[in-house]
Formats: sequence, structure tokens, C-alpha cells
Amino acid sequence: MRLYAVADLHLGFAANREALAEIRPRPDDWLILAGDVGETSNHLRLAFETLAPKFRQLVWVPGNHELWAVGERGAAPGEAPRRGEDRYRAFVELCRDYGVLTPEDDYPLIEIDGSALRLVPMFLLYDYSFRPPDVAAEDALAWARQGGVRCADEQFLSPAPFASRSEWCRARCESTEARLLALGGESVPRVLVNHWPLREELARPPRIPRFSLWCGTKRTEDWHRRFNAGAVVSGHLHMPSSRIVDGVRFEEVSFGYPKQWHGRRAPDDALRRIVV
Repeated sequence: MRLYAVADLHLGFAANREALAEIRPRPDDWLILAGDVGETSNHLRLAFETLAPKFRQLVWVPGNHELWAVGERGAAPGEAPRRGEDRYRAFVELCRDYGVLTPEDDYPLIEIDGSALRLVPMFLLYDYSFRPPDVAAEDALAWARQGGVRCADEQFLSPAPFASRSEWCRARCESTEARLLALGGESVPRVLVNHWPLREELARPPRIPRFSLWCGTKRTEDWHRRFNAGAVVSGHLHMPSSRIVDGVRFEEVSFGYPKQWHGRRAPDDALRRIVV
């Protein structure tokens, strides 16, 4: 059995929806969907109904696009879209309808390439801490705007019932950390999966470096060491890469928008094999 991962399928784009059909079956293998499958439940259903028959098991973690408070096609007139935690929990329930694992499920112990590992899907968000030390938290958004950078999350990603996305991030990090600590000192390596990068050095898009504000939290900088990671999987940046930090492989597995992949690589090639 092998483990594969892909992020940022962005099924709001017709070309990306069509690309799903080009992903070849791997019926003995697991596939991680590391966030930003799309913006609506219909996007997730399309992904699950297309990919679940091709893989032994799907695993999903949310990205910022799933959390955007946008309406669903077919919703009743005037029906308000789900927001914040309520939206996330609705997607978790949708995953369970399809047998897809989520950050709310037990972390499975699986055998990949003949070796045991612990798969840890996480939902951690960001808290604007990926910024220069001389920029205060209250000045972070102004600092980004000075560089011409804005993020649609500020309009669409509600943190309700939390007062802010930073508070939601703190709560998610604390609850996930507690679950990881409860695993104890097992020797089995872990694959940590989160839509946003775990380390600031991996969250600097060269063309828009100040977008780092929306890319993670410094709370997780040492999690790969603290929690015995054999590999770390993320997306969000639309910059596929593989890097080694402290002997741990960090995999950015984004597919991206059509202009970023079309004519450059086949959709099936976007699936990254995760090796520990």
C-alpha cells in the first residue's frame, strides 16, 4: 500500500473538475486531500464520488476555501450560508457520509510500503504570526496592504463563534497538541497533514512574500521534531516542492488554478507519493 497526497484541487474551475477524470485508479492506496478541494459541498461531493472508487481510502483536511461563507447552488432563496465552526462541522459530517477520514477522527495507524506509520490529519488555521519581528500584531494587515497584498479570507472566512481567526487557530492548535501528546512516545513515525505550512520559512511566496500572514502559525514551528514526524504534508501556496528540514521531508502538494498547471503537467502527476 502506498500513500499519495494532493491539495488545492479548486473544483470551482471547470478545467479542474474535468482534470479529476485523468487521475488514474490506485485501488490499493490511500489519498490525502490536503485542503481547498473547493468552496461548496457540491465540490467535495464531486471529489469524493470521483476519487473514492479509485483509492482504498480518502483523507480530507480543510483549507481556507472550504471555510469561505459562500452560498450553495440550489439553496433556498435568502438562505444564509454556514459560517465558521458550523461550516467546518458540516463538511466533517459530509466526509463521514462518504467514509472519508477527517481531523475529527482517530489518527489511523497504517502500513505504507511495508512500514507502520501514524497518519495525523490536522486543521490548525493561521494567526498572522508569520510576519517580521518589528511588525506588531495589530499592524499586520496594514503591513500586508503596504505591499499590495490582500486575502479574500478577510471577507469570506468567518471565525464564528470565535472572536477572530487567531483565536480559532489557538483553540485548534491547543486541542490538536493535546491529542498528539496523548499518543505518548510511540516510536512509529507520523505523517502530519495540514493545509497551511507548519513553518514560516516554508510560507514565503516569492512574488507576494507578505501573503505569509495567512499561511500558518509559529505555534507549530517545532511540531515536526516534537511529534516524531517522518513527513509533513501541506498545500495552500500553489508551489509544489519537497524540502528536508531537520531530517524531515516537507511536501507541498498543491495542484492549483488552471493557469498554473494547464499545459505544464498532467493532472495525475500532481499526486505526490509520500515516503517516510
